[in-house]
Amino acid sequence: MKKLYSAQNLNLPAWLKAVLEEQGIVCIIRNEYLAGGAGELPPTDCWPELWLVDDERYAEARKLVSALLEAPPERKVRTCPGCGERVEPQFGACWRCGREFV
Repeated sequence: MKKLYSAQNLNLPAWLKAVLEEQGIVCIIRNEYLAGGAGELPPTDCWPELWLVDDERYAEARKLVSALLEAPPERKVRTCPGCGERVEPQFGACWRCGREFV
């Protein structure tokens, strides 16, 4: 077994485990309940860890984890072609004139 990832809380290791298992890559989470030991133990030693069961799939799993953890591409503010208003990327239509973006 090889360690793939470690984080301060369980959210990311659990999400990565679910995604990897959808791809048929078997993983386990260690230190899932060790957070209470922080203070008596070094905090980073208590972080949840994602471990790969099949060492032969390490390169594939590492590549997938890296791709999942990359920052998403930055979405740019658009200018409405109808009225010229600046519209943030999460909106599908202009708030001022109602024109929808394609």
